[in-house]
Amino acid sequence: MSRIDTTLAALKKQGRRALIPYVTAGFPFTDVTVELMHGMVAGGADVIELGVPFSDPSADGLVIQKAGEKALAAGIGMVQVLEMVRQFRTQDSSTPVVLMGYANPVEAYDIRHGADSFIIHAATAGVDGVLIVDYPPEECVQFAKKLRAHNMDLIFLLAPTSTDARMKQVAEVASGYVYYVSLKGVTGAGTLDIGAVEAMLPRIRRHISVPVGVGFGIRDAATARAISKVADAVVIGSKIIQLIERQPRDQVAPVARDFLRGIRAALD
Repeated sequence: MSRIDTTLAALKKQGRRALIPYVTAGFPFTDVTVELMHGMVAGGADVIELGVPFSDPSADGLVIQKAGEKALAAGIGMVQVLEMVRQFRTQDSSTPVVLMGYANPVEAYDIRHGADSFIIHAATAGVDGVLIVDYPPEECVQFAKKLRAHNMDLIFLLAPTSTDARMKQVAEVASGYVYYVSLKGVTGAGTLDIGAVEAMLPRIRRHISVPVGVGFGIRDAATARAISKVADAVVIGSKIIQLIERQPRDQVAPVARDFLRGIRAALD
């Protein structure tokens, strides 16, 4: 079992929901990410999604786009992201870390370092899962097998527009959890329709056996609690980026920690 499987199974046994915060690696300061990750764990994070900066983030809204642009301008790429995970692992051997991003940085890494280098180096660094927005499930069978051989999960997005056929394709290769994008559009956009999420999740679970996390549009404790009644995990990203983007460096981790403590208390 992967660290993600172990973590989510333990939470399920306790009757609790997973809290999964997202932050962009290298934002808002290049040297704060590891400290920020530890702060989020202290705030109650069960899994961390770490965004890999990319120049054309098609699924991300303006908040995360700007975070990625700032990180890229500061020289943050896949090499630096893997090093951040490696440093995090020196003090935390149990909290799962998922890299979230796009195909280009992964493929560019392999071109530069050799075939399958990304998978090998990610596993060595302590990565537990990968969510690549623009990798369709039908083209990921071998990639998923190679990840699982290194105890890493391949995580997919599902959307309100996902068909039953697409869910079946995802079910064939997904592991760890799936991430249900509760809104049409990009991250940080729109107002969450909790009723629509409640209606969609049973349909997803007819096809998907792994846990289902819900994200996009979750910005406060009340919404997180409402979503937790139907989902296995709650994912929060844009709100955290907004909270930390103007903080002095020494306040970045405490601000994220304190925000997540409020969410954790609501979920529990």
